[in-house]
Amino acid sequence: MLDMQFVRNNPDIVKENIRKKFQDEKLPLVDEVIELDKEARAAKKEADNLRAERNAISKQIGALMAQGKKEEAEGVKKKVTEKSEYLSSLEEKETRLLEEVRKRMMVIPNIIDESVPIGKDDSENVEVQRYGEPYVPDFDIPYHTDIMEKLNGIDLDSARRVAGNGFYYLMGDIARLHSAVIAYARDFMIDRGFTYCIPPYMIRSDVVTGVMSFAEMEAMMYKIEGEDLYLIGTSEHSMIGKFIDTIIPKEELPKTLTSYSPCFRKEKGAHGLEERGVYRIHQFEKQEMIVVCTPEESPIWFDRLWQNTVDLFRTLDIPVRTLECCSGDLADLKVKSVDVEAWSPRQKKYFEVGSCSNLSDAQARRLKIRYRDEDGRKVFAHTLNNTVVAPPRMLIAFLENNLNEDGSVNIPEALRPYMGGKQVIR
Repeated sequence: MLDMQFVRNNPDIVKENIRKKFQDEKLPLVDEVIELDKEARAAKKEADNLRAERNAISKQIGALMAQGKKEEAEGVKKKVTEKSEYLSSLEEKETRLLEEVRKRMMVIPNIIDESVPIGKDDSENVEVQRYGEPYVPDFDIPYHTDIMEKLNGIDLDSARRVAGNGFYYLMGDIARLHSAVIAYARDFMIDRGFTYCIPPYMIRSDVVTGVMSFAEMEAMMYKIEGEDLYLIGTSEHSMIGKFIDTIIPKEELPKTLTSYSPCFRKEKGAHGLEERGVYRIHQFEKQEMIVVCTPEESPIWFDRLWQNTVDLFRTLDIPVRTLECCSGDLADLKVKSVDVEAWSPRQKKYFEVGSCSNLSDAQARRLKIRYRDEDGRKVFAHTLNNTVVAPPRMLIAFLENNLNEDGSVNIPEALRPYMGGKQVIR
């Protein structure tokens, strides 16, 4: 959410940013917000003046009573009552107008970084760099669920009977590999100085609306019936929510946390063949990283975060590339985002396995996450997040890049301690 004073002083910049995100339908919101804010401030000013006037009259009543002028004092009391009733109506008006302002401000997108490429959707994202040499073996690589089934590692049919489409049973060495990847990612991030955390898997609505846009919320979140609770779609929501309505001592910044959690997503809509199996599912597990820092440090942390994911995948012999997300592919709260994509030898192309985002002070403003600067002023912090690893998709990349012609799968050296010393899955 933008600063109202910024919108008030820079309406043309806000409108141009909306155009860059190809959301022209939101352009009228800027003028509406400015007008509603003007009315709210006028109502507040009138209410403040009325309170001062009422207080002065109240003192007058006391003086009249002291002088024994009861009749005159009663007349003045009547004026106070009338002003109190009008003041109440002004306060209600101000509250109503501010709520209307907030509703509109919640859907006006954050100002994107000037380095973000302009484009309508993810097809116009820009490749930044490749890491590792993409390799295609001289034998055919089966679809990822076929690889898993041959290793007795997955049962989709039973999962459909138990929970429906979008769920799975992982079995044997594949299930162990899944857990090994999570444990390795946890230790990888701890070694890089992040504090390990297991967060709540449900969050309240005020946290949900603080960390994401309404459109994302509707498309992703599962609501717990009869309670003000939602299942998390990603642990960064719960992790950022940890700091709701707090003033963090500046010397404690940055806060660098890495978290494990299951994730639950609706994943509505029809998906193609390549998004079946365990690619796009309703339940999965993930290792995440988040940072809460000063505005000056957030560009530095942004580059550190996505580099962590690149480095982790390279230790597992998986080629990756980074993509700069274009303006139309950015969620409304994000100012800049880089996707990490892993190489698929079967498809002979890269596919997304993680996303790193800088949200500047958008989440902090909604959740009141602040720190005090050198002058003692309360300043909104910046928040960032990035996927360390999400095993369902990561497993696809892992299996394809480490598959042998006989159907066995090599275990990279970094993972072997987490697989009981195994070098190969057969």
